[in-house]
Amino acid sequence: MSGTGSIGTLPQRERRDFSAVGYGEAMRRASALVPTFHARAQEAEDSRGLLRQNEQALHEAGLFRFHQPRAFGGMELDFVAVVDIAAEIARGCPSTAWNVGNLACHHWMLGYYHPETQHEVWDANPDALIASSIALAAGRGRKADGGFVVSGRWPFSSGVDNSDWNMLAVTIFGDDEKTPIDWRLCLVPKSDYEIIDTWYAMGMGATGSKDIKVTEQFVPERRALALQLCRGGADHPGGVAKPGPLYRIPVVAASSHPLAPAAVGAAEGAYDIFLASMAKRAGTYTGAKIADFQAVQIKVAKARCLIDSARDLLRQSAIALQAGAERNEVPPLETKLRYRTHTAFAVGQAREAVQTLWSCYGAQGLYTRDPLQRHLRDVMAIGQHFSFNFDIAGSAFGLNALGGAYANPTM
Repeated sequence: MSGTGSIGTLPQRERRDFSAVGYGEAMRRASALVPTFHARAQEAEDSRGLLRQNEQALHEAGLFRFHQPRAFGGMELDFVAVVDIAAEIARGCPSTAWNVGNLACHHWMLGYYHPETQHEVWDANPDALIASSIALAAGRGRKADGGFVVSGRWPFSSGVDNSDWNMLAVTIFGDDEKTPIDWRLCLVPKSDYEIIDTWYAMGMGATGSKDIKVTEQFVPERRALALQLCRGGADHPGGVAKPGPLYRIPVVAASSHPLAPAAVGAAEGAYDIFLASMAKRAGTYTGAKIADFQAVQIKVAKARCLIDSARDLLRQSAIALQAGAERNEVPPLETKLRYRTHTAFAVGQAREAVQTLWSCYGAQGLYTRDPLQRHLRDVMAIGQHFSFNFDIAGSAFGLNALGGAYANPTM
């Protein structure tokens, strides 16, 4: 165990109940934190992780727990909240917003585990943070009496230093050690994994997305969620508790929705920075007011449309996922793949919006003291995530739409 890995979630002096907090109040709390997170953005990037003071502010506002079941003191807001809350926070600090969306969605996903496991985590600490790495190929497991024995090294476990648990994607192999027979999301306590500090990144520096290593660790069945049971509906282990519609949404199909809003909010923040700067700037060589240049005006309009379009794509698919779950419907594969393309396309639009603004921002943006360059680096870094590679998401959708055989046992 690394020294940083032993820190875990900040201990809270009181047990807070957020079950009466609605969407509007949650958004108000998120908006109130934007100026503070903006002011700390450079400090956060320098720290290469989720700042402890930011973590504490989010705990006090309940903004890790907006998708936690109300039975455990969470808000249990509709799924669209993960889009709107994370995007709002990203206006101030995209990295912090990424950790909010990522860590908060694990409260949602824990609702799919057996109730005994939910009680194990939340009875001890309802504020417990859970990191993850969803790279199925990174973990290997085999069946054992009462569970699985797991090994692997997983990349990009965001917020891991702040977390007490980790959800690690594992492919289970048969006796021949070659044939995949199962796909599990293994909940592992921090005492059972090693944190490897690999996170020296050109963007999203404050996410603290380090590597995780596990060697021959036993994971009991109740902490090894079968992903093929989470493709929509309540047939998963948590279904015995008769959960609300939020916990009937297909997990893998919706898994990129909590992360994509960081890009949209980063673009929104860049737009705010650009307008504030250009309203008072004059050309260094000509003295002309930059805001009077028609070319700049057109780029502002283009960026605005790109951001609005990206936001609407994410929101509408999130709303549709919630509505289908409320009707107790499981989306067909075509719809799931279409929503995955929405998230990838939206991130691409957000990146294009920031690049559009950057293209006429001038040499001022070269200085690291100027926050626009951080937003540019952050959206470029987000776009490198596997989920937001449109060629991958688009080819999967196109193959299925054209009658081809798309196979993914977890989708």
